[in-house]
Amino acid sequence: MVEKNRRKGFSLIELLFVISIIGILAAIAVPIYKSKVISAKLTEVTNAMSYIATSLVVYRGQESTNDWPNCGSIADIRTSLGLGLSGIGRISSASVNQVTGVISVTVTNIDSTVDGRTITLVPSTAADASISWNWGGTLPPKFIPKR
Repeated sequence: MVEKNRRKGFSLIELLFVISIIGILAAIAVPIYKSKVISAKLTEVTNAMSYIATSLVVYRGQESTNDWPNCGSIADIRTSLGLGLSGIGRISSASVNQVTGVISVTVTNIDSTVDGRTITLVPSTAADASISWNWGGTLPPKFIPKR
């Protein structure tokens, strides 16, 4: 009997094709994943800033004044507003401008694309004394919250 030469395994072309598809998918997925990880880590910072903003609104309501507290550092925020930010390892400095009420936070320990940059929360007071907040700063625009 003549035995047929059967093909076992994959050809080189098939293997190269599969490897190239995996490479293309990885080239797309890795930057997206990195961006999402940075956004997730920045959430800790934006939540802390939201707590500061809420405390500022309460401060102004209790003091019956249109002035902002003098908070030039994390320690001053703790003293004036009662917020402990020292446990948050992603914030290197935080302050509240006494004249404008702008909250400024410098980001650290996240990624080299955002470390050392600032994120701000700017208040605007309406005629009825309600306060709305707008995000800004020196972070890349894709990392600044919309609202």
